[in-house]
Amino acid sequence: MPRTLQFLSGPGQEPIQQAASLIEQARDVFLTGIGASWNAALCAGSLFYQHGRPVFMQEAGDLVHLTTLPRGSIIIAISRSGRSIEILQLLAKADASGASVIGITNSADSPLARESRLAIVIPAMRDHAISVNTYSSLLIAAGALAASVTTGFASVAGPLSNAVRNAGECLELWQEQLEDSTWLSADAAYYFLGRGSSLGTCQQAQLMWEEAVKMPATAMSTTGFRHGPQEIVKEGMRFCLWIDQQEMREQDLAVAHDLKELETWVMLIGEKLPPNAGDLVCQLPTSPLHWQFVIDVLPIQLASERLARLSGVDCDSFRICSYVVEDEHGLIRKKAGVTPSAD
Repeated sequence: MPRTLQFLSGPGQEPIQQAASLIEQARDVFLTGIGASWNAALCAGSLFYQHGRPVFMQEAGDLVHLTTLPRGSIIIAISRSGRSIEILQLLAKADASGASVIGITNSADSPLARESRLAIVIPAMRDHAISVNTYSSLLIAAGALAASVTTGFASVAGPLSNAVRNAGECLELWQEQLEDSTWLSADAAYYFLGRGSSLGTCQQAQLMWEEAVKMPATAMSTTGFRHGPQEIVKEGMRFCLWIDQQEMREQDLAVAHDLKELETWVMLIGEKLPPNAGDLVCQLPTSPLHWQFVIDVLPIQLASERLARLSGVDCDSFRICSYVVEDEHGLIRKKAGVTPSAD
């Protein structure tokens, strides 16, 4: 994350500003991705909405097959590899529709980087399989673009760097908390609840549980959970809630309290939380308003790695999925020797 912020404050400034100019001139703007990249899009999308510049949010598969692109529209496409089948199809569809693509990727030699009208290529250490480093790099870059279109990125770059540095100093404490806590259990059912920018983090937590721990999980908005799904609550279930810096704190802490009353195990992630509000409380350092999503994924990344070890699972390999999903048929890789790489 520090390297990504340094890049965006240096050589990355020019492509970000060029992309922001394209977006400012467009009537219709789509923000998309697939897999972890879609979760990053959800986080960045919240910044557009917070500042009155709404964009169309649609996962890349639906954008390719179920949407007509207006001529002159801009598509912000996020993809770690830049090679996923939906991204390749989207490039072709944009060209045929008279739309333009702004690509945000880690791969300079990918089709997304080569064929986009403008590419923002973020140098980042490649993950062996499950997206961690690259997820954060794309997350920050997409957020920087959203800020450049709305309030400006320069004003938050410094405080955000401080938050990232301070979060790095919390990693050891969070690991100790996870090792000492009984919140992690290989036999429990897991629910992840969040709102606003942390809804993307919430979805990423579910993906990591399923990719890394090979365990089913559910993610949704905290508000949505209160409208019916709460009927599934049973003793011993595990819940993780992200508490926003400002919005709905009292209400969401009340949800956490009631989940404890119902004899579930509750993990909370957020700033300035009451120490006894959950069974496991991970305190975040202060970050710029609406930018908590950059660091609030870190405790749950550590949790997924810890639970994978407790479950005897290799958290950094795929059993079924290709590292890059390069076709649209079925689940099982049909060809031997597929080179790992994916969103």
